[in-house]
Amino acid sequence: MYTKISDSVCCIGTDDLALDLFESQYPVPSGMSYNSYLIVDEKVAVLDTSDAREGAQWLANLEEALCGRVPDYLVVHHLEPDHSAMIAAAMDRYPSLTVVCTQIAARMLPQFFEDENFEGRCMVVGEGDSLELGSHSLRFFMAPMVHWPEVMVSWMPEERLLFSADAFGTFGAVQPSGSPFCRDLGPWKDEAARYYFNICGKYGAQVGKLLDKLGDLEVELICPLHGPMLTDVAQAVRLYRLWSSYEPENDSVLVAYASIHGGTARLALRLAEMLEKRGASVVLRDLSRCDVSYAVSDAFRCRRTVLAASSYDAGVFPPMHDFLWHLQIKSWQNRQVAVVQNGSWSPTAGRAICDMLAAMKNVEQKGETLTIRSRMHAADLPALEALADAVLS
Repeated sequence: MYTKISDSVCCIGTDDLALDLFESQYPVPSGMSYNSYLIVDEKVAVLDTSDAREGAQWLANLEEALCGRVPDYLVVHHLEPDHSAMIAAAMDRYPSLTVVCTQIAARMLPQFFEDENFEGRCMVVGEGDSLELGSHSLRFFMAPMVHWPEVMVSWMPEERLLFSADAFGTFGAVQPSGSPFCRDLGPWKDEAARYYFNICGKYGAQVGKLLDKLGDLEVELICPLHGPMLTDVAQAVRLYRLWSSYEPENDSVLVAYASIHGGTARLALRLAEMLEKRGASVVLRDLSRCDVSYAVSDAFRCRRTVLAASSYDAGVFPPMHDFLWHLQIKSWQNRQVAVVQNGSWSPTAGRAICDMLAAMKNVEQKGETLTIRSRMHAADLPALEALADAVLS
């Protein structure tokens, strides 16, 4: 099965509906897509392959779309195995196939395919190089650390298509959604944001540089390696500009809490009520029960975050530590934070939280760290009200 984009271009990607964790860590309740594209002209080019889990289906899609033609080129935009696992199989099936990739990718290929002979089979391309296919061409732009060092993207000027590698990707399979083309980014945005912040979030500066390179190109359709093809190019680029700048998407407040026996949870719920009464939009996350990737995405998208946690082993309850560690390695920054700690005899969570926040850039604490002992009491309510005011100040 394949999807026609035009008379000369089609998508031959696959859907993996059985996958539970992408990259062995991110829940994908709607599965995952591995996109690949085919250009048929005087020369035939395959753009990326598939994860091995769907390799047989990818080969079947390729054969069907080729209609008896033999591919001349295999363009490797990104060498991560979910896009490259079938490179050796394609080379073996089509002995005249030339792999088109960056210099770094050419060096890395033998790491993944030890038994394959790449001698004389690779064409290395660099910034601004073009691959002529006949009436169509591909122009290449280097995209190092978006989000691997060997990444490039390509632009087809004749049809105004951008093959964007992992940029503009999202979690979720394509076919169950009903269409491989996404015209309304509303349903796409939440999972695309979770994908961006958890996979590319650390590399905002590099994403921004790539967007600058592509700024003058005429693009009518973005063709990513994961998720649907995007027709609202301006809106997609606007979101990526915003996300890569580390600025918040909205003025919401994330209340993220890690509670052992329920005391901290009740305080977090009460604080959320106070914030909502003051007109704030609040996102609640129980860090002990939600996957951390969802909370990370929320923290990047919201302007303000409240961190409420129990003390644990002279530090902080591990779900909160894990959350803050993920934020730290993803370069979370430019945010306002309030801190609440709970401790029955020697509260330590607040200090541990503030120590981790100190390693992050431009994170401003709002109000003093609020301490409760075991359970929230009536005497704590004035301080909690004051904290709600400080959060929104």
